[in-house]
Amino acid sequence: MVFDLYENEDCLEVNNFYKKLFAEMPDLLFQFVIDNDNNYSFPLVSKSADEIFELTSEMFSNDIKLIIYERVFPQDREMFFESLVKAKKEIVPWEIEFRAVLPKKGLRWFKISSKTESSQDGSVSFYGHVSDITELKDKEEKLRISEERFQFALDASTAGIWDWDMVTNNVFYSSLSLKILELDSADIFDDPERWDKIVHPDDLPKYYSDIQEHFDNKIPYYENYHRVMTSSGNYKWILDRGKVIKRDENGKPLRVIGTHTDVSLQKEKELELLKTMKLYSEQNSRLVNFSHIVSHNLNTQAGNIKSILDFIDADIEKQTVSEMLEHLRTVSNDLNDTISNLTQIVKTQSNINIAVVPLKLCEYIEKTISTIKGYDKQKNVTMVNNVPKYLTINFNPAYMESVLLNFATNAIKYAHPDRDPVIVFDFSIEQDGHKSLKITDNGLGIDLKVYGELLFGMYKTFHKHQEARGIGLYITRNQIEAMKGSISVESEVGVGTSFKITFNDL
Repeated sequence: MVFDLYENEDCLEVNNFYKKLFAEMPDLLFQFVIDNDNNYSFPLVSKSADEIFELTSEMFSNDIKLIIYERVFPQDREMFFESLVKAKKEIVPWEIEFRAVLPKKGLRWFKISSKTESSQDGSVSFYGHVSDITELKDKEEKLRISEERFQFALDASTAGIWDWDMVTNNVFYSSLSLKILELDSADIFDDPERWDKIVHPDDLPKYYSDIQEHFDNKIPYYENYHRVMTSSGNYKWILDRGKVIKRDENGKPLRVIGTHTDVSLQKEKELELLKTMKLYSEQNSRLVNFSHIVSHNLNTQAGNIKSILDFIDADIEKQTVSEMLEHLRTVSNDLNDTISNLTQIVKTQSNINIAVVPLKLCEYIEKTISTIKGYDKQKNVTMVNNVPKYLTINFNPAYMESVLLNFATNAIKYAHPDRDPVIVFDFSIEQDGHKSLKITDNGLGIDLKVYGELLFGMYKTFHKHQEARGIGLYITRNQIEAMKGSISVESEVGVGTSFKITFNDL
């Protein structure tokens, strides 16, 4: 039966209150009792039953359980009645979400929340309400799908996500951002200053400048390439993008979101390409210079030979033949040296199949030291080899001997007149991981402000030394670059010079 508060004449005021209260409640309110014989009775069912579950008050009798059974979605029936039996048996709250197929509304989601009480006569009463949660379930499903899509986008993306709350000064970093730093997702990394500390010092000024420009609304979004140190101590190149999504009334940023993308491979290729382009540009410049030298030197010496021969032809009495032949011999020797030098340069630059093998750098330096001991122009030469014995460098053996010997003999040739020459060989690892060798002397030094651009030029000399030809450093650089290495120099006049060879080895 349906319990109607309106029929209680003794509680008219209470009935009026509940009448208004029930009228405003969208849920189906109920009380039903299950006796010892498993019969159902319904002391209370609110009139919203028709609206909620499409059941009239006349339907709520013992047979209602059959009607409800038919309406519960087939896949949910077993769960529905098992939960009811459990609540009755254990006298615990009956809480369940289930689907039902209604005659008019079709498939709907419902939630039952009820309190369970037992009586002395063995019957069990349920007091509760039924809510239509279809719209809530639809929203939950849409949210679930949206979250799945977002998670898939995160998992499939190559970019990490960061979200900076500038009010609390906390940053959320996605698992991929942490993975870029070689950290576990369980690691605590939510302090923006902590990211700043791992940015490469050389990249910090532009990093701060770019993000500040966006904070000041000068650019629509923030974008910056910089290096960050991972947990292993290595640097990775990061493309960092961000945008302020919330500001206060004065335009001060309150929240920023953005992405991190690991572009190390791309950046390495870019830097390698720039290095290659620079090398080709330098080689092209040297080629132009080389052609000018060939044209000038060979033409000059050929002209000298022609002039000498013209003098001989013009000297009818042949009184100057011996003298002219001596001049001819000198010019011929110079021409031979020029051709020999040019041939060596061409051979170095054109040889694309140079044999490269692992060399123990320490042994080649010791070999150079032994060779220098027989150098009769200087006796008091000190050479210090600080290179580890185990260290190997992939290089051409002949080039290695030539490079080391050229630097050593140059250091002796241009020794300071007031002190005995000291040559030191030191090994180090560069920031990018490449191996390098520094050769330092205490000689005359070179004024790099004046001669820096010409230092490795062909036939360029910087000291008035009778044996200076200006070809050694030119050939040495060609040999190093043929091995895909590079050379740099530091020098101070009157103090000495340091040449650093950076090898292609990692």
